[in-house]
Amino acid sequence: MPERDLDIVKRMYDCFNEKDIEGILAVLDREVAWANGMEGGHVHGHEAVRDYWTRQWALVSPRVQPVAFQCRDDGAIVVEVVQSLFDLEGRPLDGQVQGLKNKTVRHIFRMDKGAVTHFDIQSDGSGGSPRGG
Repeated sequence: MPERDLDIVKRMYDCFNEKDIEGILAVLDREVAWANGMEGGHVHGHEAVRDYWTRQWALVSPRVQPVAFQCRDDGAIVVEVVQSLFDLEGRPLDGQVQGLKNKTVRHIFRMDKGAVTHFDIQSDGSGGSPRGG
């Protein structure tokens, strides 16, 4: 996988965990299709991504820990991620909140010229096909 793209994806996880929306938006294509992990489907473009995270972070404080990276033959970067949810005071949450829960998922990034153009979430129970949420 292109080292530059891998570095961008790794930095995005740091930005997400720090709730640095601007840091992430800086590497997203203006028309990005971003998986909506709360309601399903995708949100499109910077403002929709900003609104999505603002809503999510008003409910929970998620942490994502990448544990493995791979590049598929089609050029997509696949990241195995441990997703953990915390309440707004930092206490661990059990169960599900707005479609989000503690679990291991795969994040699938498609990039063009150093910018993320498409992001999907694939759960273990999804039958192997990427989905939007």
